[in-house]
Amino acid sequence: MISRRRALAATAAALPLAVVGGAPAVAGVQESRRSRAHRMRTVFVAGDSTAAGKSVSAAPETGWGMALPFFLHEHLAVANHAVNGRSSKSFIDEGRLAPILEAIRPGDFLLVQFGHNDQKREDPARHTEPWTSYQEHLLQYVTGARARGACPVLLTSVERRRFDAAGTALATHGAYPRAVRALAAEHGVPLLDIAALSLALWQKLGPEPSKRYFHWLAPGESPNYPDGVSDNTHFHPPGAIEVARMTARALRSEQVLGAHEVRRLSADIPESWLTWHEES
Repeated sequence: MISRRRALAATAAALPLAVVGGAPAVAGVQESRRSRAHRMRTVFVAGDSTAAGKSVSAAPETGWGMALPFFLHEHLAVANHAVNGRSSKSFIDEGRLAPILEAIRPGDFLLVQFGHNDQKREDPARHTEPWTSYQEHLLQYVTGARARGACPVLLTSVERRRFDAAGTALATHGAYPRAVRALAAEHGVPLLDIAALSLALWQKLGPEPSKRYFHWLAPGESPNYPDGVSDNTHFHPPGAIEVARMTARALRSEQVLGAHEVRRLSADIPESWLTWHEES
């Protein structure tokens, strides 16, 4: 009898798990839970040209979203959906929020930074009013992410480079940052105050040193800009890297991410790590 029992046990052990009693369902559920627990989470970015990835023909113009992965742990992927020239309104109207909401999963993050193009009153396709339509559009990103179990994060717009005659860095976004702060407080959304952080950085650097962070080129300095360029909105690699760094630091300080989920916050990041995409 004992030998028979041993034989049956040995046979059962040798069989595929799928045919042994009720184990398959339990094992399948456990495996599914493990898979979800270890799935790489994604940080989605919805924004404008200050964050967007840039093409080879635009280099050395750089969006801060291009540098963000250098400051996040390898287990966090970055899906940068930011696009040049978009506002909180036009991004939605063009159907660009929809694919983010289709892809986003529980545990993911959605960073939302608009404002530069929302200010353009002359363009009804992009313009929003700070305390009404701007907040209404931003709320669509928030509710869309939350409905899918993801964490929305609102960012005030990174500041342009503008100084007065005394060398004081000036805020350039009017009421829009205040409207973001109020919306975040009202709906309990994590807020990264990049407007305030970037303004402090430009002030620390000063009028002339800050030019290195922005899209300034002398004639002949780059084959992509033979006549040179003086752009106080968009970044060169040093500026994009520093804005990405301040974003990662804010994600940690606001407890959106844990200390183990960010990295290199005080490290020098080589510009050679940045890549520009080929024209599609």
